[in-house]
Amino acid sequence: MADPARARRLAVRIREVVASTLERGVKDPRLGMVTITDARVTPDLVDATIFYTVYGDDEARQASAAALESAKGMLRSQVGRATGVKVTPTLTFVHDRLPDDARHLEDLLSVARRRDAELALARQDAQPAGEPDPYRRPREIDDLDLSDAGADADTFADGLDEDDAGDAGVGFDEVAGEDREAVRRESAS
Repeated sequence: MADPARARRLAVRIREVVASTLERGVKDPRLGMVTITDARVTPDLVDATIFYTVYGDDEARQASAAALESAKGMLRSQVGRATGVKVTPTLTFVHDRLPDDARHLEDLLSVARRRDAELALARQDAQPAGEPDPYRRPREIDDLDLSDAGADADTFADGLDEDDAGDAGVGFDEVAGEDREAVRRESAS
């Protein structure tokens, strides 16, 4: 087994050789504007996968794939001469979908940006459907009005729950205990 660093160096060299051979040596009219984007070699240096892109539509992509397949033997011999390895790797050409996927993602992002702008425009003059502040706030002890007629300790204790007593700094049991004591005194008299 070869070390991974040697496989990477060989992949770079294969990419350069194939690209220059396609540019100068292959005269197939089916071959369009092909760009070699990457090459990967297996760790045993037997197989090489070459990724390419083609400028144009699906018809140009298929024609270029056929041209690369027919030129595979000549390209492999050029790689063997240029690299000088004991066993020349077999070449496999794979269409690189990365640019197509990137273009598709850019299209999706532009649609999302457009929809966000439309939503921001719709929200610009919108008002909430309910109250402006829909969240419950704890009542303050000062908010309770004890000056009303009939407001005594019983009314105060009945209108006060545990949360309100805690907010006022007075324990609920203390308020309720005082009420019980007042009721007991009134009933005894």
